[in-house]
Amino acid sequence: MKNVETMQVFNTLIQNSSLKGMPIWYKAISIFLFSTIISILIFSLVMLLTYGPEMSIRYGY
Repeated sequence: MKNVETMQVFNTLIQNSSLKGMPIWYKAISIFLFSTIISILIFSLVMLLTYGPEMSIRYGY
């Protein structure tokens, strides 16, 4: 039942976004890229929170 509700929310978000009239392959690529970026951000946050005190982070060239 929860999967059905999740898909309804997902479909509503797509219908109300700029992806509404785009082809399915374009929607899939857009969602994949968005998911990849979010996953990298979450992974980076977890790594920073876990290993932050021991990390040596240098900014610059």
